[in-house]
Amino acid sequence: MNTILWLCQALLALEFGYSGFCKSTLSEAALVHEKGQTGVEGLPMPFIRFIGVAEIAGAIGILLPWWFGIARVLTPVAAVCFAVIMVFAAPIHIKRKEPRNVATNLITLAIAIFIAYERFRELA
Repeated sequence: MNTILWLCQALLALEFGYSGFCKSTLSEAALVHEKGQTGVEGLPMPFIRFIGVAEIAGAIGILLPWWFGIARVLTPVAAVCFAVIMVFAAPIHIKRKEPRNVATNLITLAIAIFIAYERFRELA
């Protein structure tokens, strides 16, 4: 089970790390048209940058605390935060009639909930 959890954590770290890097460095037009991150369309650039930095922090938080055994609670907390992001992202993509993005949001949500549940359980 531990190996599966680590693979899921790495997957989310890659997904959100990449997304956060893009949101932290690219323009809105590049995000929407080149990277397909349509969820940020129309948002103020400072808010997009904030989301990007938060995603990078989450990518770090889903891996390093558990890896180093320091403040391990931050790993399942990061997973919960990723789940919350997906709960808010899915309706945006539903409104925009983007079923592929909705499916990605739901899969990411399920993985984040799985990590949060199992890692919290291990802490208890």
